[in-house]
Amino acid sequence: MQFDFSGDKPLFQQVANQISEGILNNSYPEGTQIPSTTEIAKVYHLNPATVLKGMNLLVAEHLIEKKRGLGMFVLPGAQEKIRQQRKEEFLNKEVSDLIIEAKKIGISAEQLKELIERGYDE
Repeated sequence: MQFDFSGDKPLFQQVANQISEGILNNSYPEGTQIPSTTEIAKVYHLNPATVLKGMNLLVAEHLIEKKRGLGMFVLPGAQEKIRQQRKEEFLNKEVSDLIIEAKKIGISAEQLKELIERGYDE
């Protein structure tokens, strides 16, 4: 995990994003326990309340669950849910921005398609 203490994104959101990334790349497989609030807080010098706030975002999104007295665990289906969220964000933001920029500089839809296919093949 890496945190940007001087960035624009709040630390609790960074905590949630880092754990989500771990779930997506299978560092935290479904059904397994994630590091505790205390562990993350100590290792990364964060306030435990900040870490808990980030984890609670993931609980609200039904990606992890609290098991009283045991810790936080990755829920079944969490990886696919994150993958779908990322796809949606990518399509709504990145692809949209790409198309707007391509139009600005005179790249046709066909040229853009060719560039994407070439990039995919590399």
